[in-house]
Amino acid sequence: MSDALLARDLVRTLGARRVLDGVSLTAAPGDRIGLIGENGAGKTTLLRLLAGVEQPDSGTVVRPADLGFLHQEMPFDSRAAIADVLDDALREARADLDELDRLARALAAAPDDAALLREYGVRLEQAQERESWDADRRAGIVLDRLGLGGVPHSRTLASLSGGQRGRLALAALLIRRPAALLLDEPTNHLDDDAAEFVEEQLRGMTGVVVVASHDRAFLDAVCTDLIDLDPAVDGPVRYGGRYGAYLAEKRAERERWERRHAEEQAELGELRAAVAVTARQVAGGGLKRDSEKMGYGHAGGRVQHQIARRVRNAARRLAQLEREQVPAPPPPLRFNPRPLAADAAEPARSAEPARAVEPARADANVAESRGLHDDTLLSLRGVRVPGRLSIDRLDVRRGERLLVTGPNGAGKSTLLAVLAGLLDAEGEVRRRPGLTVELLAQDTVFERPDRTVRETYERALGPERAESVPLSSLGLIGSRDVDLRVGELSVGQRRRLALALLVADPPRGTPARRAHQPPFASPLRRAGRGPERRRARRDRDRQPRSVVARPLAGRPRSAAMNPIRHRLDG
Repeated sequence: MSDALLARDLVRTLGARRVLDGVSLTAAPGDRIGLIGENGAGKTTLLRLLAGVEQPDSGTVVRPADLGFLHQEMPFDSRAAIADVLDDALREARADLDELDRLARALAAAPDDAALLREYGVRLEQAQERESWDADRRAGIVLDRLGLGGVPHSRTLASLSGGQRGRLALAALLIRRPAALLLDEPTNHLDDDAAEFVEEQLRGMTGVVVVASHDRAFLDAVCTDLIDLDPAVDGPVRYGGRYGAYLAEKRAERERWERRHAEEQAELGELRAAVAVTARQVAGGGLKRDSEKMGYGHAGGRVQHQIARRVRNAARRLAQLEREQVPAPPPPLRFNPRPLAADAAEPARSAEPARAVEPARADANVAESRGLHDDTLLSLRGVRVPGRLSIDRLDVRRGERLLVTGPNGAGKSTLLAVLAGLLDAEGEVRRRPGLTVELLAQDTVFERPDRTVRETYERALGPERAESVPLSSLGLIGSRDVDLRVGELSVGQRRRLALALLVADPPRGTPARRAHQPPFASPLRRAGRGPERRRARRDRDRQPRSVVARPLAGRPRSAAMNPIRHRLDG
């Protein structure tokens, strides 16, 4: 079977929504294709169809026999041990070596057997492509570089953090080295060093790589082509080159679409008016009285005939345009902070219905203190979580935006959990009286996935708040998706909904764990620069990270407005 990956006219409908509509893709060995688009555009669905995990409603997929797929969710049983995952990853390489040994023994007994020679040659080529002789050494290197080298292989998957499970699944594929790799958000759980290692590994692969990602730096470093699944006038578009060039071309393409639609709508209006006017002219000719016929004569009949012909031509053109007209470009989904601006000076509201997202607001794990200085909201002194975190001093002040960086295992998530009051720690953790803090967790779980997005939002905020800050006004969930069940949303869309619930009813001080990447990261960064917003951010995307860490253009430096970078080095 060919090692190329071919998809033709894939159609997939989930619920009442057409997610993919006639998508085609061709990937030859050496192609590294990045799938990009808004959350819910169909990236994960396309990967699942390519992998054979789901079947399309129509269309065909031809895939290599040796294919690996990285899910956003761990594909192994939670009771399995790390050793079981590694044994599975090394199984094919070890089988190659065992089979080569068997064939070598058979050839020693029958050196002139042509069939054995051919079989040995095929297996040898396969082992060379997989680098089977180096598999065990490669496994050690991959585990070390992905921050798993010190984790005992006897540990079960259930005992690992979400990040460790994600890195283990990725490690298993890099160890296995299949002929085709399908990766869904592979950098979600990686620090910078691990991400760069994965980039090197993927660039060195000779087979097909198809990856869905929002990490611009990763896409630039790895991909030879980009396929944009966002709505376009002629369907998904394949781009060559870097992400920056794609953005420029996409902007130009959007402008052409808007211009083409506007010109066509103008022509439709003119044709409708022309048909109406000329039809009235024909009708107005009427039947002539005998006294009028002599004056009307042959010329008048010719004029009427010409008018009637123009009516028919205009009507045919109008029918064609109405049948084939270019659809209006959908409004781009961008986070819109304006509906929240009025909340900055509002007093605290009374308690509202419990949220559908876990974990909830901070509780008594953080002691209130009236002795905090100036605009300090949270203060940490000598905080320790044995084996996970050590902070001598950290103050969080009103208006600051904190970016927490560091390698895997340095304690970034632990620090945010301590700040949110969701994890007990040794030392002193103090907060300003009345301060509430929320944490946007990486693994978003909704208690009622059977409810619609609209119903979840309205029940979580209450009817008055949901009416004053409509979900559609935030630019986080598209209008076409508000009546989907939460369980039908993509992983990214569920994160957007969780973020919408948080920002629409913000606590007084909001450390948020990892705001999402494009397409709304840039407006979110602008929204986070108001003096009444507090955010502690743990980010994976290296491109927006530098923007967050920059002081505001045109603003004087001050304690309240300076971005702060807090690095954890273990």
